[in-house]
Amino acid sequence: MPKVNQQTIAEIANISRATVSRCFTNHPGINPETRAAVFRVAAELGYRHLESRSGGRSRTATKSTIGVIVCTHLVHYLRSDFQSPGIEIHNGISEYAQVHKLHIDLRYANPADKSIEGASYQAIQAIRRREWGGCLLIYPFPAKVIEELRKAFPVVSLVEHYALDPVDCVDVDHFNGISSIVDHLLALGHQRIGFYTQEYEVEAGWSLRRHSAFVEKMVRLRRQVPEADVVNVFPNLFSSGNDFDHVARRIADGVTAWVCAADHQAYELITALESRGIRVPQDVSVTGFDGVQPLGESRTLTTAVIPYREIGYTGAKRLHDLMRRRFVSPQHILVGSKIREAATTASPRL
Repeated sequence: MPKVNQQTIAEIANISRATVSRCFTNHPGINPETRAAVFRVAAELGYRHLESRSGGRSRTATKSTIGVIVCTHLVHYLRSDFQSPGIEIHNGISEYAQVHKLHIDLRYANPADKSIEGASYQAIQAIRRREWGGCLLIYPFPAKVIEELRKAFPVVSLVEHYALDPVDCVDVDHFNGISSIVDHLLALGHQRIGFYTQEYEVEAGWSLRRHSAFVEKMVRLRRQVPEADVVNVFPNLFSSGNDFDHVARRIADGVTAWVCAADHQAYELITALESRGIRVPQDVSVTGFDGVQPLGESRTLTTAVIPYREIGYTGAKRLHDLMRRRFVSPQHILVGSKIREAATTASPRL
């Protein structure tokens, strides 16, 4: 296999070799998006700039390097049919790192690896050698991995709050977003609203928090939600073995709107319902949460738009603070979201 170098990265990223070099040396003339894209290509190819120059990291380089681990299957992170929240987060990290002359070491971890003894973590030598000044985590990680990483570095989690131990986190205000969505549906006249999510390989705490926000909002409104109108939060047992069929049956029973825990779930639900002859929004309204748009999708979703780039920037700033003063009280920083009303919601049929 040919050796990976900066020319290889330049050809894949469709930019010049000089631009790649400037990305790795924190040149102020490179925009954060280009820099983040170069780091992503380098991570996919296994290229490490500092090791290639010196055969190992100097103490100074270690102190100024942020490790960024994305817990996902690479094919999902780089999927071309949806905008990636993780990529927008990384753009924010890159922006902060560039301003403060920090290096970024982007790596990917397999969600199936439940400890840092797993193959994907063993391949990250910087963990074993404690070569980073700190570590940012994108997407949910197994609890044991979090525990082990925290022994080696200051850690900040982005868009995932862990209840096991205090872990610094920058997250979205889930209640604010869900509350705005429910208020929008009520203003349209919906009386019976369901909640839909999906199951994941690693427990998605963000999904549970959005459900908790939904429950809190409905309790504040003195509205009961039947257990059957909540899908994939509890261990639902569907007689047909298909949660989309279950949702269709609940619509027939009187549910006129569904709040989905994420945009990709909402788009998949809409496709499944329309294949069953249920029109959105004529027969049922569907909302999401994230603010991502499927590439090539003409229909825009009613959703809570998360400022992912701001989360990345804020998370990098918090980690940089911890790198300089590690043993301080953990913080859970919340950023707001903004509802985007679109064509997947309408007043219910009479």
